[in-house]
Amino acid sequence: MVIGACRLELRLEEPFSLKDKRRILKSLLARLQSRLNVAAAEVGSQDEWRRAELGIVTVANEAASVDRTLAAAVRLVESDGRAVLAGYETWLA
Repeated sequence: MVIGACRLELRLEEPFSLKDKRRILKSLLARLQSRLNVAAAEVGSQDEWRRAELGIVTVANEAASVDRTLAAAVRLVESDGRAVLAGYETWLA
């Protein structure tokens, strides 16, 4: 069993309040969970309305499968358009 985790740092240009930020992140997290079958949540910068940190976790029986899933999650966030990916880190265990 291989567990993979990814932390993404995002810059948000669209929101003008925390309510706007949460609306965007709720939609993005739901897309990640439904399309890629991963666990995803906002894990940092919760009181800042122009920044967000997301945590994504997946598990599989092979490291290559976990790596592909996390790479797909990063691509999905990059292609969303409402957030700019400022950086990310991944871990496999």
